[in-house]
Amino acid sequence: MAICLLYRETPRRATWFYRVEIAMNLFSEVSVLREWGMAGRRGRSMVEIYGNLREASLAADRHRTRALRRGYDRA
Repeated sequence: MAICLLYRETPRRATWFYRVEIAMNLFSEVSVLREWGMAGRRGRSMVEIYGNLREASLAADRHRTRALRRGYDRA
């Protein structure tokens, strides 16, 4: 449904990614998928389930805002 992909480069030229995605699942629930890690390597992920799109949107926006405060930026 909606995807936000952010990147951050460290002084040692390592590139990190942070991805937030909002999607509907098979049970008519809305999930927020977050993935993060070093670009080119296997990262970590977490899925949160919400009852409606508004709650999921607010949660995804909070995650995106926090990542932006931590130095991630849009590519």
